[in-house]
Amino acid sequence: MIKDLILRIVFIPLLGIGLPLISGIITYSEYSPLQLVLADLFFILTSYLIWQGCNFIHSRLRPLYKPISNPFSKIAAVCFVTGLYGACTGGLSSLIWMKISLEKFDVTGVYKFIAACVAAVIIFTLIYEILFLSKERELDNKIVDQLDRERSQAELQALTNEMDPHFIFNSLNTLNHLIVNEPEQAYLFNNRLAQVYKYFLINKNKELIPLRDELEFIESYFYLLQIRHDDKLLLHTNLDEKNGGVMIPPCSLQILVENAIKHNEFSTGSPLHIKVTANDHYLRVSNNIKPKQYAVNSTGIGLKNLRSRYKILFRKDISIETTREDFIVKLPLIT
Repeated sequence: MIKDLILRIVFIPLLGIGLPLISGIITYSEYSPLQLVLADLFFILTSYLIWQGCNFIHSRLRPLYKPISNPFSKIAAVCFVTGLYGACTGGLSSLIWMKISLEKFDVTGVYKFIAACVAAVIIFTLIYEILFLSKERELDNKIVDQLDRERSQAELQALTNEMDPHFIFNSLNTLNHLIVNEPEQAYLFNNRLAQVYKYFLINKNKELIPLRDELEFIESYFYLLQIRHDDKLLLHTNLDEKNGGVMIPPCSLQILVENAIKHNEFSTGSPLHIKVTANDHYLRVSNNIKPKQYAVNSTGIGLKNLRSRYKILFRKDISIETTREDFIVKLPLIT
């Protein structure tokens, strides 16, 4: 129910005084000041009974017309019922006034008073219903946003779970090879692998982390990739110190790096260049394009998930561009 204390305080007395005056059912010159005060109190009581009765009708009717999807049908139904109640209450009040007043009545004045009551009821019913439906729509939007947020988090969790076994398998194979052939390199590789998984465990359920933390993680992650792919990958970062306070969803850069590796061919003579730069508005991640000749088995959930997180959590969208030479993703900066 809409909180209408201020509306009651202002409009119940205003309607109680104004409706008789507009309809001509009361002539002020016929009464003494005390009688006018009593007459106003009588019509303010009428206004109060109409207001309270309409509120009661609203509260009783809303559960009944919830299945109706058309809002105009809902408003028309409640306007009809409250208008009928206002006409009955106003008519009864005018008949009582005819008995206790000091003046002779024309039936036209009674009809005008009833019509004024019905008009006031319909106007305020429309105001109430529009405000109520707006509030209901706002609540529905909040529920939808919450469901979308939960869906996005579930997709992110699914993405992480799908990625981990594949990444572990490749990393352990590389580590086995290094242990046999390059023990010192194996030690460094193992340390970086531990850092990467510590990052996953700590941050995978967070909404935002500092950009510098993501960059430290991506350096460790990229180190593992370079060892695995024999330095056929190159990472270039060009960020200013002013970008230190920028926030980013965790694993955003990792998703983009993995996406670039998944869809492109690269070799020692033609390495894959991944560049990370930033300005005042967005973080720009790009890679040179050399599509794989065979079809890539990809669900596409990575970029979709990243876009969904930005839309739901920050009301912003990522930008994806493709030129002849580069694939570019721009992530809005969150400060």
